[in-house]
Parts: sequence; structure tokens; C-alpha cells
Amino acid sequence: MSDQSPEATEPDDQDIDPPLSLIDHLIELRSRLVKSLVAVLAVVLVLVPFARPLYTVFAQPLVRHLPEGSSMVAIDVASPFFAPFKLVLLLGLLLAMPFVIYQLWAFVAPGLYRHERRLAKPLLAASLLLFYAGCAFAYFAVFPVVFAFFTAMAPDGVAVMTDINRYLDFILALFLAFGLAFQVPVAIIVLVALGLVSPESLAKVRGYVIIGAFAIAMLVTPPDMISQTLLALPVLLLYELGIVMSRLLVKRSRARDA
Repeated sequence: MSDQSPEATEPDDQDIDPPLSLIDHLIELRSRLVKSLVAVLAVVLVLVPFARPLYTVFAQPLVRHLPEGSSMVAIDVASPFFAPFKLVLLLGLLLAMPFVIYQLWAFVAPGLYRHERRLAKPLLAASLLLFYAGCAFAYFAVFPVVFAFFTAMAPDGVAVMTDINRYLDFILALFLAFGLAFQVPVAIIVLVALGLVSPESLAKVRGYVIIGAFAIAMLVTPPDMISQTLLALPVLLLYELGIVMSRLLVKRSRARDA
């Protein structure tokens, strides 16, 4: 008796759902978008009462390094309201992202083959976790070092008092930079799975990747070597992890074909 399951022996081209009409696709897309929007708004409504405490938490990496007697300031009249509210909106989107990605997956998955689904599901989950990991790394590892450096470099007689809205824009840019930088392993696996590159070719250009990582870090981070290094080093480590995982993917694919 064969050990193969029906799922393993069934051809991939029989695993695609029957095609829908354009109107059906549009209706389903609208439904998925509405559900995603409702989920984001629900999270935002839950977080709105905690907008000020949340902003205080995100301001701590800078506040704890401010000189004694200094504080953050609000230059614009509406900044005390809009800065915490903008933070809540972005946190709502970030926290609701697993549900939003699930809705995206539910819309796209019926048109994929079985082997494409097997590859896409763990990649989506890994991409989301890596984005969260990048944001956490920026908050706990990068911000304390960067703000300690900035405040220590202030000239004598200069009071360090940052505007709350500009500070929020600054940390959100770093969150985005580190979250996207941590997607390197996922990007490598996708490129290898598509046959555009091979693990061997990626290993050969390692020297160029090192230079490129520091160059990109110089563009997306503040103009100091500390934050640039703290971004470039994780990217290089994740690049090596991506090569290792892509080699395992290629080896598994060859074993399945054999």
C-alpha cells in the first residue's frame, strides 16, 4: 500500500478553485477590504483612550536621555492632540496587520497552486514576524544608543527640547526602515524560489552586499555611524540566514523532484 497521501499524489493544477467572474472578484475584494478596515478601526478605537500613555512609552528612549530640566515641546498648537492620535492610528494598523494579511491571503489563495500555497503561507507569517522583530530591535536596541549619542553631542548652552510631532516622524521612519530591512531573508527565498538567483550566486556577491548594506543604512538612518552600523549588521546576518534557508529550499525541491 502506498504511503503517499491523496494530497501528495493529486496534481497541482487540480487544486485551483473554479474561476469567478470579474464582478464576483470585485465583490469579494470589497468585502475583504471592508473587513480589514473595520478591524483597523476597532483596534484604533480600543487604543484611543490610551493615546497619551502610549505616546509617553514611545517617547521614553529620548526622554530618559534628556538633560535635567529639559523636556519635549509642542511647537504647533494642535500637536498635543494630533501626535498621540497619529501614533494610535499607526499602531492600530500595525496590530491589525495579521488580520489584514489573512484577508489578503483569503482573496489570493484560491488562484494559487498547492505548492505555491505551501511556500506562501510560511513566508507571509515570517514576513510579519520579521517586521515586528525589526521594530522591536529599533526600539530596544537602536533608540537608546542613538538618542544617548545625540543628546551627548549637543553643544554647551544648547537646550535639547525636541518637538513631539517631529520626534514621532523620526521614530516612525526608523521603525519602517528596520521593519523593511528585516525582510531580507523573505526576499532572498522568494528570489530563489522564482529561479531568479541561486544560493551560490548570492554567496559570491557577499562583498558587494556588505558595501550596499552600509550604503543603504547611511541613507535611511540618521547621519551617525552608530545607527548605520546597528542597521547594517542585522541586515548582513539576515542575508546569511536567507542564504542558508534558500539552500534548504533548493535541496528540498530537488529531493521532491527526484
